[in-house]
Amino acid sequence: MTFLPFVSGLATGLSLIIAIGAQNAFLLRQGIRREHVGTAVAICLLSDAVLILAGVAGFGALLAAAPWFISVARIGGAGFLLVYAFFAAKRALRPSRLEATTAPRATTRRATALTALALTWLNPHVYLDTVILLGSVAAAQGDIGRWIFGAGAILASALWFVGLGFGARYLRAFFANPKSWRVLDAVIAVLMLALALSLLLPVLA
Repeated sequence: MTFLPFVSGLATGLSLIIAIGAQNAFLLRQGIRREHVGTAVAICLLSDAVLILAGVAGFGALLAAAPWFISVARIGGAGFLLVYAFFAAKRALRPSRLEATTAPRATTRRATALTALALTWLNPHVYLDTVILLGSVAAAQGDIGRWIFGAGAILASALWFVGLGFGARYLRAFFANPKSWRVLDAVIAVLMLALALSLLLPVLA
């Protein structure tokens, strides 16, 4: 039945996307600060949709045949994550609070868009999960079923990114305390550093 590939795509997409990662940590922070949330969510969602459709269309096999691309993406992504980790650690040492009179300097829409693009397209795990893994599972659904599977996976991304980006605002009261920001940014810094190292280790091995 046609709804089975859709449900499978939805479940598989959610299982892959609901994890603590660079993209999710960025969206969480933007949502709490209420800074260009729509822009960040739209870029993450559209990028994910493009990658999922590429995997469903069969680009996973082509990507698997070009391991050099993954290596380049690992190095570039690790470099970006290390820079992001540095600034997160710097913010953790000088935490701010979310009050109208002492609001931290807002980031520009352009900076938000570029960061969202970098965290998505410079992350090789995105290609491995969406293009190769989802593409492989989709291929088993048949000629028509794979596109229905892809639609379910795209819906999973939409539900998660919209929910995370726009739902994070309800944590705003908690993050009025500078200590809360210190903890969040410290966690983000450690996470980004760990992700960067995980990207570099296969290249250096």
